[in-house]
Amino acid sequence: MRVSGFLAAWFFLSMFLLVGPSAYALDNASKLEEIVVTATRTEKEVEGAPGAVSVVTQAEFSYRNVQKPDDIVVELPGVTVLRYPNSMGARITLRGFPDQKRTLVLLDGITLNDPYSGAVLFDGFYPEDLDRVEVVRGPLSNLYGGYAMGGVVHFITRMPEKREITAKAGYGSGFESGDAYDDLSRFYFSYGDKLGEQFSFLVRYAFQESNGYPTAFNVTTKPPPSEITGWQKTKTRTGDPAYLLGDLGDNTQWNDGILGKIQYRLTPETIFGFSFTRSRTEYDYDTPHTYLRDSLGNPVWSYKGRPENTFLPGGGGKVCNTYAFNVESPLVGELKTKAHVSFMDTEKSWYVNTFSGATRSGGAGSVSDTPSSNFLADIQFTFPFTHAPVPGLEQHFVTFGGAFNRAYAHSTEKNLPNWKKEEQTTSLRYESKGKDHGWALFFQDEIPLGSKVVAYVGARYDNWQTFDGFVLDIDSKTGNPKDGFPKKYGTRSHGTLSPKGALVYQPFPQTTLRSTVGKSFRPPTVYDLYRTWVASSGITYAANPELKPETALSWDLGWRQELWNGAAFSITYFENYLKDMIYRKTVSPTLQEHVNVGKAESRGVEAEIEQKMSAWLTLYGNLTYTDSEVTKNEAKPETEGKRLNNLPLWQGNVGARATKGPVRASVSGRYVGKRYNYDTNADKQNHVYGSYDPFWVTDVKVDYALRPWATVSLAVDNLFDRDYYLYYKAPGRSFYMELTMKF
Repeated sequence: MRVSGFLAAWFFLSMFLLVGPSAYALDNASKLEEIVVTATRTEKEVEGAPGAVSVVTQAEFSYRNVQKPDDIVVELPGVTVLRYPNSMGARITLRGFPDQKRTLVLLDGITLNDPYSGAVLFDGFYPEDLDRVEVVRGPLSNLYGGYAMGGVVHFITRMPEKREITAKAGYGSGFESGDAYDDLSRFYFSYGDKLGEQFSFLVRYAFQESNGYPTAFNVTTKPPPSEITGWQKTKTRTGDPAYLLGDLGDNTQWNDGILGKIQYRLTPETIFGFSFTRSRTEYDYDTPHTYLRDSLGNPVWSYKGRPENTFLPGGGGKVCNTYAFNVESPLVGELKTKAHVSFMDTEKSWYVNTFSGATRSGGAGSVSDTPSSNFLADIQFTFPFTHAPVPGLEQHFVTFGGAFNRAYAHSTEKNLPNWKKEEQTTSLRYESKGKDHGWALFFQDEIPLGSKVVAYVGARYDNWQTFDGFVLDIDSKTGNPKDGFPKKYGTRSHGTLSPKGALVYQPFPQTTLRSTVGKSFRPPTVYDLYRTWVASSGITYAANPELKPETALSWDLGWRQELWNGAAFSITYFENYLKDMIYRKTVSPTLQEHVNVGKAESRGVEAEIEQKMSAWLTLYGNLTYTDSEVTKNEAKPETEGKRLNNLPLWQGNVGARATKGPVRASVSGRYVGKRYNYDTNADKQNHVYGSYDPFWVTDVKVDYALRPWATVSLAVDNLFDRDYYLYYKAPGRSFYMELTMKF
């Protein structure tokens, strides 16, 4: 769908909501105030929070066909989600900051960004566990440190208030075989209870698998020999001629996970909690398909210059355990504390490569594995000052505390005599590892300036340190270390101050104006510092242990207006200025190295509107405009003035939710504009393998309550079967049926 068409739809929806008849209005007194904790680390009404905040409850996201946590936030303004069909995770980015490593993702306060690359594994976590999701857009390093440049996405799990049993079983597939996730099956079971007023618990097991569909293709820029037929003409993402030789097979995948969570309330205000999660996920490819034929009509899998292993991508997977302990309690008088300790242990994170000479039946390859761990301890105190030496500053509210983290990642690549047997490794090909730790102190003061204005002033100091860096590269021919290896790196440290200020002004009960300005940062990951690798093209992508953190200065100005009962509108303008951006510098035709040379800017507008037409019908829509560009890049000047990677200029959503008797239904449309994967923005070609196409998809879902405890549902995703690529082939039209039982 063209952008002009989307803007027209947005305009007409907005006008309808703005001038809609008040006969459909709801009683505003019946509206429950939404509470958010992520924006300030304390409970705060959304309308009074210092920043652009979205809260999505389970009651809201259950209207849609949500199967992974990132599906919940895909419709929010200012949020960009990119999920590859053959990937174990997704990228959730906020406010024009590219890559997951610049947006912090939390699960009950646990940092999910892994210490190796900043990526997040969402597979193995299940939306049914969640009570709500809080998304705070804007700089939040003043409260949460690194990764929180674009903001924070916080998934918050639920605790039962009474005995409950939930069982779900579902099945789905593409309307046409090979066009979407075939034979998708899903199972979820949880049991929880609250024993008396003190003890509650929740346990869960869930599983999901699919036979997949062809997402990756074998494409070459050189035409096959004249005696070979069956290939198809196509183009590269830059528009050059290319030739499609076949596909790499159906992308199969499965994941499962367990959750255990307990909570003990010693007194009404003293709470202890513990949780454990274990997630496992794997992906692979089944039999590939060649389109090539020789003169006798026999399949052709290889020819000179194009070995068979180009049809054989190899699979991968990840196993992760997470432990967390938390306590909150009053201390003295009105002084309260919250303490949190978590440990994320990634046992395995691996993928298989195939070498030239490998065939469908076997042959040489390698397996790369990166186990990692991340320990986090955090404590905060809150105290309301009821007296102050300066008149007018009574009742200001102070939050302060500290944090400590320690992370480790160890990457190895080992030879495989047979790439199909990934557990039978032999000699080492490559090794890199490193550690980092840091400590932080933070402070925030909430100051009422009269009855209608609240100011927030705060800052956080982070001291980041990396140490025990090690890199070993082995010559594949001799089996000995290459010249200059192994390399060992000593200790480096860096201190960063992240201040932030905000004003929230409510001149009328229905009107909120807010503005924030702050500085944020991101320390380089272990991958940035120590992971060097060689691509199949022969180019070496080198790490740089001398990297320093990136920083950003951001500000925004927002307005939220309740138009009439049941209707609300909000709009926010934002700007970001990114400095010391880590970038690849071309040292030679065969060597690129990470360096701190880049500057970038992004600015944009987020607008959303919602109208509760009646007790059973809600209409909503939002639109995000993000203009981003590289403003300085000494390593690659031709990228200056170009858009940042994977950030669309326009994106938006429109939809409706309805409940009438035993029936619930939703329909939603989502538009995402053109994205570029090349820093020069040269990948302008659409609808080819490797391109990032603009797209519009429409999804629908209907639930029917058979009994108070049993519900059946039918969902259809990509209703109009839009054909597009997000590097890989995106799913076509598919259905999903599910039975839910709750006792």
